[in-house]
Amino acid sequence: MPEADLAAARAGDETAFGRLMAPYRAELEAHCYRMVGSVHDAEDLVQETLIRAWRGLAGFDGRALRPWLYRIATNRCLTLLAGRRRRELPTEVGEEAEPLWLEPYPDARLDPEPAAVARETLELAFVAALQRLPARPRAALLLCDVLRFPAREAAAVLDTSVASVTSALQRARRTLEGTERTDPPHDPATRALADRYAAAWEAGDADAIVSLLAEDARYSMPPLPEWYAGRPAIRAFLAEPMRYRWQFRPVRANGQVAYGTYRLVGGEWTAGGLDVLAVRHGRVAEVVAFLDPGLFPRFGLPMSFPAGAGS
Repeated sequence: MPEADLAAARAGDETAFGRLMAPYRAELEAHCYRMVGSVHDAEDLVQETLIRAWRGLAGFDGRALRPWLYRIATNRCLTLLAGRRRRELPTEVGEEAEPLWLEPYPDARLDPEPAAVARETLELAFVAALQRLPARPRAALLLCDVLRFPAREAAAVLDTSVASVTSALQRARRTLEGTERTDPPHDPATRALADRYAAAWEAGDADAIVSLLAEDARYSMPPLPEWYAGRPAIRAFLAEPMRYRWQFRPVRANGQVAYGTYRLVGGEWTAGGLDVLAVRHGRVAEVVAFLDPGLFPRFGLPMSFPAGAGS
């Protein structure tokens, strides 16, 4: 931590404060996203964290800046979660009449990827599993198992005992047992499979799409609560979208292969949704198609473009 920047920030130099915070912003946002399952909320929480850090510099002892920032950020997350339902995916939703939906996270925000942000800890299945944990065990698991804080430091962040952190960790780990990881998106075989999947959609070939799915594949479309499991059910569902022409533009979300999907309307390709693919063991095991064109700007995708403009 540059001592000169800390001294200047304490004297009111906002530029120096910005330099102090810059190395931590991306990992703090990823941490807040894992905690609350929303990119929008994570952005707000990081902003609140930085405001509180700015105001609290006088009381900061000058040591261990990263744990201090995580204490502020984690407590802001816990405060938010205390008054809100958990975020879910349609395949995991309970009996809520109006559930809150998990949001996808743009990988571009992690470039260059901080060492504290591992791809697999942002996968949709992992983040969805986290949301099923009570807030404090969720925080304990993230601090210890993802961020590699010693239990003593995690206890200080959470203002509790090491014994409480250890107990919370045991419960959290049991809940997350069996959460499957996806195949790396940069793997050539994964990329080739995803390209065939996109090409099949663009060709309107439902049989080709289904041939790439795992036998027990799942397909969901938040905010719609309906979802489909298994090749026959997904094949039957595809009859409706196959009536239209589609174009797919590749992006990366949650450390997974993803596409912005566009439907041809008149003479224009119009934003449809963001498809995030879970590829496991060389098959498409799950597709979460977020039917929210409002997500596109976060992923650097246009809302529309003329037919014939290409991909």
